[in-house]
Amino acid sequence: MKQSSTKPADGKLGIMVVGCGAVATTFMTGVLMARKGLSKPIGSMTQYDKIRVGRGHEKQYLPVSEIVPLARLDDIVFGTWDVYPQNAYQAAVYAEVLKAKDIEPVRDELEKIVPMKAAFDKNYAKRLDGDNVKRAEGSSTQIPTRWEMVEMLREDIRTFKQQNGCERIVVLWAASTEIYVPVNKDVHYSLANLEAAMKADDRVHVAPSMCYAYAALKEGAPFIMGAPNTTVDIPAMWQLAEETKMPIAGKDFKTGQTLVKSGFAPIIGTRCLGLDGWFSTNILGNRDGLVLDDPDNFHTKEVSKLSTLETILKAEDQPDLYGHIHHKVRIEYYPPRNDNKEGWDNIDIFGWMGYPMQIKINFLCRDSILAAPLLLDLSLLMDLAARSGRYGIQRFLSFFLKSPMHDYTAGEEAVNNLFQQYTMLKNALREMGGYEPDEEID
Repeated sequence: MKQSSTKPADGKLGIMVVGCGAVATTFMTGVLMARKGLSKPIGSMTQYDKIRVGRGHEKQYLPVSEIVPLARLDDIVFGTWDVYPQNAYQAAVYAEVLKAKDIEPVRDELEKIVPMKAAFDKNYAKRLDGDNVKRAEGSSTQIPTRWEMVEMLREDIRTFKQQNGCERIVVLWAASTEIYVPVNKDVHYSLANLEAAMKADDRVHVAPSMCYAYAALKEGAPFIMGAPNTTVDIPAMWQLAEETKMPIAGKDFKTGQTLVKSGFAPIIGTRCLGLDGWFSTNILGNRDGLVLDDPDNFHTKEVSKLSTLETILKAEDQPDLYGHIHHKVRIEYYPPRNDNKEGWDNIDIFGWMGYPMQIKINFLCRDSILAAPLLLDLSLLMDLAARSGRYGIQRFLSFFLKSPMHDYTAGEEAVNNLFQQYTMLKNALREMGGYEPDEEID
């Protein structure tokens, strides 16, 4: 590895996951199995990808771990918060994503991962009924104020770090999608105003996820938003990230349909074909599907999913081809499918002389199987970013995210083209490894 200013990954890395459901337990189980040599971390870019560094006679393709100092799987310690009290083993069995043969060998380790009480407000996820939630001091029923949530979560992080002997912590949201919170300039545009809203217990403008993010950053832990919630994608959080010199990333794990969209839309664009419409629908039956069955929660996901296409196929650049795209997204809760999500895409394109054609994509995927390696990659790369002195929005992680964060207050547009995102990722890794970030993004 070349000389770089990135600090080594010494000591234990605590990965504290908000949510102990299907995605989180699949992630944890896979890591525990992989480090015993009983499974393979397939789908993980940090564990498998090789990237070119150098040019000409110095060119070589190296694994990511030889370019930058990543934390080892053996050094990971898991913690979690959840509204349900079941330990990670019980939750993994209940989720029915993995077979018993892939859970039982690490049962003892999973049983030790017991969720801390969640900072939860039922108004933000009405379909969830768990009782493993934080209560206001001296009350068995009343939820804490938003500021009390922050203080309780900060204490959780400090306690976990100390009890597990962790050198560093990363906090990762893998819980349900909250109801949509529109960005409010009076609350979300300044850190002082957000803190005032938390202290005033403003439950309309301050989502529970914001309390997790605030607590993490204040405790020196990078924060990753894996759902489409309004959380760290607000100027107040950018100010906090800058103040604490902590990296933030989000939002929404890019697993199934949007992965296809961000990779396939560039095919249409590079061939200069026209697009009339793109209709996407999903059916899934896990806890995420149950929560998204509520219209208020679905709207949050819809906004996230709808943001992809129009930044890849731009009407202003090619009005003849993309001036009138009809883009529609639907999600249907269908319990028989559980975690085996199915995505249908109907793409209406047109070609030479305006003649219409169609493309049909039917992606029968496993939601948590696709998400688990993203959780690993994001956790390891956020820890790397922090050790490299990077803070604020980590745009190079857009590759893993459905609705990448960007500074919309300055007119910045998110990069959603998968291949451009991959170039950004590789350049950042080269830079942190002491190599020249030498690929241009067209």
